[in-house]
Amino acid sequence: MKSLNIQIKESVEQNASDFEIAQVFKTYIKSYINSIDLILENTTGKDFFLKHTKNTDEFLTLLYKFILRKSFSIYQPNKNSIPLTLIALGSYGREQLCIYSDIDLLILYEDIPVYNLEKIIEEFITLAWDCGLKLGSRVHEISKIKEEVKSDVTIKTSIIESRIIYGSKRLWFKYQNTLNGIKQNEQLIFVQEKMQEHKNRLLKYPLCMQVNVKDGYGGMREANMVFWMANIIYGVKRLKDLLHIEFNEMQYSKYRLSLDYIFQVRNHLHNIAKKQQDTITFDILPTLSYKLGFKDTPRYTKERQTMAKVFESLHNVHFFTTIMVKKFTRQIMFNKSNISKLKQFRIKKNIFIVNDTVYASFHIKNKDLNALLEELISFPAHIKKFDRSYIYHVSKTILPIQKNIEYKKLIKKLLYKEFLYPIIKLLYNAKIFSYIFSFAKLIINQPQFDAYHELPVDIHSISALKQLNDIKDENVKKVYDNLSLIDKSLLKFSVFFHDVGKGRSLDHHNEGASLFKKFSDDLNFDVIHIQKITKLIKIHNMMSKISSNEDIYSEKVILNFVNLVQNKECLDLLYVLTYADISAVGKNIYNSFVSILLRDLYNQTIPAFDNLELLDETSRRIAKLNTIKKLERYKELSFVMKKKITYISSNQIFLQLKASDILDLSIKAKSVKNYMYKILNDEVLIIRIIRSSALNLGYLLGKLEFLDISHMNIFKLFDEKKCFEIKFTQKVNKSDLLWIEEIINKSFDMSKTVKIKNPYILKNEVEIECNHTQYLASLRIKSKNQKGLLAFIAKILDDFSIEIRSAKLYISRGRVRNLFLIEKNGNFCSNVEEITKTLCQNTNK
Repeated sequence: MKSLNIQIKESVEQNASDFEIAQVFKTYIKSYINSIDLILENTTGKDFFLKHTKNTDEFLTLLYKFILRKSFSIYQPNKNSIPLTLIALGSYGREQLCIYSDIDLLILYEDIPVYNLEKIIEEFITLAWDCGLKLGSRVHEISKIKEEVKSDVTIKTSIIESRIIYGSKRLWFKYQNTLNGIKQNEQLIFVQEKMQEHKNRLLKYPLCMQVNVKDGYGGMREANMVFWMANIIYGVKRLKDLLHIEFNEMQYSKYRLSLDYIFQVRNHLHNIAKKQQDTITFDILPTLSYKLGFKDTPRYTKERQTMAKVFESLHNVHFFTTIMVKKFTRQIMFNKSNISKLKQFRIKKNIFIVNDTVYASFHIKNKDLNALLEELISFPAHIKKFDRSYIYHVSKTILPIQKNIEYKKLIKKLLYKEFLYPIIKLLYNAKIFSYIFSFAKLIINQPQFDAYHELPVDIHSISALKQLNDIKDENVKKVYDNLSLIDKSLLKFSVFFHDVGKGRSLDHHNEGASLFKKFSDDLNFDVIHIQKITKLIKIHNMMSKISSNEDIYSEKVILNFVNLVQNKECLDLLYVLTYADISAVGKNIYNSFVSILLRDLYNQTIPAFDNLELLDETSRRIAKLNTIKKLERYKELSFVMKKKITYISSNQIFLQLKASDILDLSIKAKSVKNYMYKILNDEVLIIRIIRSSALNLGYLLGKLEFLDISHMNIFKLFDEKKCFEIKFTQKVNKSDLLWIEEIINKSFDMSKTVKIKNPYILKNEVEIECNHTQYLASLRIKSKNQKGLLAFIAKILDDFSIEIRSAKLYISRGRVRNLFLIEKNGNFCSNVEEITKTLCQNTNK
């Protein structure tokens, strides 16, 4: 910085222009930014913040001194005589300035007519921007600042962290007196607004696999929050000033080490991205892991190690800050007039239940583990939540070196409690989960890089258990409500521990079952219960796999699934478990399409437990026809129309649709002369077409390739009429519906063509089975997900005069699994080699 000062002096003496001066500053900044790589290698998170903040202070001071020298020449007064002060705010004021963060600056002045301060301020800000500084500046006159703060909580928050950089100390002292008054004014309103703002921020940036280390769960904003509360309520300038008053050395040390690691991560994120970057994205993670010094090991990749430590640090920061904010604010948030009312909510000394939430005094004595378990067991079944005060109490539980027989009896009794989810969440939040469930410790902070799960393993498992408390799928809820209390408990165990085997070298299904068996044996669980739970853990994702990848109307598929689950009780439990598991993967992963697939597989399987002969396609067709014949509307039809329904060509329509839906479809088809269609755009886009004229399917699918198709059915009806139903993975904007209608109408012009980009499909990604069922063959393609893939395949099959009966598409981790059911008309199985060659034409070149 000395060399920069010399260069500026020399430039001024040589009467350099403002532009030339700005270039000197800009060159220095660029050189400094380029040296940051080396600085980061030798500093921790907070150390770098301090160095970077100091450099920025010196840089802004030099800029300001240059403007003063330019404005006053040799008549420049001393800095205290000029009523202007540069004050750092926000992260800059806290000395936590990151590389590409905005430099929050307050330019404070007192309006003295003799000084041309407006020009000085304007030239300073202009020069700072010309130098390439990302300045977030506020300009306030000292006499007006108190009034301006009242109208904006953001301003009040930022000035809490004020720190003088350079300028008039007289003005700074005057400002501090004003600031002290501001802090004392309307404390309750400020605290309430900040807590609501903080809650909204955490909802916007929840903990996930691509976590935001600034605004998200456990991030820097949480650390800011606890400082703001300490500063406003206690008037301290450092959080550490409350050491041995509100927290002890061990609690504070753990928090600071974790926060420093988050600082370090954020510094590297900015440096890697060369911009303000606060989210750990999958593409940045490999470089970040290397910069943080992690290396691959035989068991864990460097990326896995990095994210495990990130999650651990975020949890530590979140735990400390949420507890301390609760402790700090209770004295101004609590209405003393409510003290007398508390007696009616007290269930024992220092413990209260209000609105199904358990609270505790911060002065309650620590308990041993057995006493805590007895207390939890004694709570009523309607408990839904544990307040931070009670979580803090549980976190201080005295844990024994060895678990005695009494403990095992208590933990078993606790696990069978009806309100298991809030208990598990409590034990996890209080950081004693890994002690109680030591066999599950490897899932703690375990990331999942499968491009499917949005949460680490432990949070996903807890979230899956939570889904059982609020089942939104009516079919699943009906099955769950009909379970016995014991089966509901067994289901909860299965849901929570379904992924307990992850993080180990062997298959997590079998590992998880084995780990749970050892744990439950030790607690003397009923043998039958253990068998049910371990089986569910072993097969926990099979219902999802079969419903999304297989032809669930195939006799062979259903028979294999029946052999897997063996009885309806297991099917019921697996159905609900699958719902909870998928619902906990991420937002909107469990959608209407997934719901229908699971429901259909469930409904197709149930009859097989009573009579395997009902799995035969012909038997199921006859059974559905008999149901149709009992409908009142069917009885009103003409004899000819009844015969037409009986002679419907497609078996699949009788396997997939309800009796009433088949009847509706048949009645509509009767009146169709050319074609008719219906577009539904509720949860997802669905196109239904009934046609007697030829449909240019390749053209239709090709024009709609910008949308992802999830499922397509083609039902052969009567009188050469067909029904097409195409379901997509998302809904479209209303403005697109007219355009889609136009595409459908044009699709009945057989001369229309659309240019389809040939996708890359390898020969080993194509699987053909000529005897899928008695009437159908199948074509499976497992390849990279590519736009226009379905249109391309449909066109090729159409060129071979092959009729598709249904198409199922499942996309996961950037790959697609397609299942086509094809009518056996002699054109498919006799051309297998030629069809495969045509499908793989891009890779044959």
